[in-house]
Amino acid sequence: MTSSTSQRVLSGMRPTGQLHLGHLHGVLKNWITLQHEYKCYFFIADWHALTTEYDNTSVIVPSVWDMIIDWLAVGINPGEATLFIQSKVPEHAELHLLLSMSTPLSWLERVPTYKDQQQKLQDKDLSTYGFLGYPLLQSADILIYKAGLVPVGEDQVAHIEFTRELARRFNYLYGREPDFEDKAKEALRKMGKKNAKIYKELRKKYQEQGDEEALSTAQALVDSQQNLNFGDKKRLLGYLEGDTRTILPEPEALLTPTSKMPGLDGQKMSKSYNNTIALREAPKSIETKIRTMPTDPARIRRTDPGNPDKCPVWQFHQIYSPEEIKTWVQQGCQQATIGCIECKQPIIEAILTELAPIQERAKHYLEEPESMRAIINEGCEKARMAARETLDEVRQVMGLIYR
Repeated sequence: MTSSTSQRVLSGMRPTGQLHLGHLHGVLKNWITLQHEYKCYFFIADWHALTTEYDNTSVIVPSVWDMIIDWLAVGINPGEATLFIQSKVPEHAELHLLLSMSTPLSWLERVPTYKDQQQKLQDKDLSTYGFLGYPLLQSADILIYKAGLVPVGEDQVAHIEFTRELARRFNYLYGREPDFEDKAKEALRKMGKKNAKIYKELRKKYQEQGDEEALSTAQALVDSQQNLNFGDKKRLLGYLEGDTRTILPEPEALLTPTSKMPGLDGQKMSKSYNNTIALREAPKSIETKIRTMPTDPARIRRTDPGNPDKCPVWQFHQIYSPEEIKTWVQQGCQQATIGCIECKQPIIEAILTELAPIQERAKHYLEEPESMRAIINEGCEKARMAARETLDEVRQVMGLIYR
């Protein structure tokens, strides 16, 4: 992949309405870091929501706006990242369709989450084309922006590998052109003798020794050539790896840390478990939820010693509390010198402190929704411009240009 596309990051979320602390600590804080390091595209995957909510579409639009408010409120910056709604960029759907023409059915059926989700959601009829094809749409989401990196957890790595296979197959089918090698060598001459020599040495190192560093250096060299047109650069990038142009670069998984944010009951924080604290939840409600959290069952009375490792509240302390508070909790619980309500108070204060500025910013977008809509409209336009560039090239190599 070129150095420019390797700097692109794409990630999306299905619209589920207001977000909670699990989203903040599991996804959004990572996005806030990434937006300062890469060219990021963050999107609301409303078409993906249809794969399981096709019979309940009324919830999708309000859920989309709720999610956008929370993104903006936590600090996802439209000046740093492109924020958009998937269905407002129809190029995703066209690339999905074009890729589907050459995607073997068996590839879709072997995606690990396909059967897993069918088992988990047995109350829904998921024997639909949309559900079978959602990994392909997910791949189109990535490939339409030529994203080099996709932040995922370990359970999603298989989806990225599926996308890489799709890109590889597409490039093999459509990246070949008549006289490719002659055109690549002509492009090489345009680089000048010195750069051409460096390119050849790096190409040899990669092709004969599998030197990935040589490949990256050669890609950066090609990308920096001001006197080469787009087509020549694509040929030289393809010539590095074989005899085809790289039309759709293969993305790489950017592994993200697993969220350590537990739910109120100690399980993973999830709306389906009814154990969440929403980012815009009222302070009184948050206080009540924390105060009524289950604790170590061994502490029936205030004087009973307990074990923090068996208490869901301790998991919150590991995220929110400094070392001195953690020490106070460990000793106080084990020696029964503090009660459970006392133990919970620092958590209440820490969560309220974290959420106060988020809720203040959210209030602005709730009071002035037009500012939020303007941000998204601009983001959708920027996303469409990038998507159109890819789709124009895809149509061209597939012979679908009519003049």
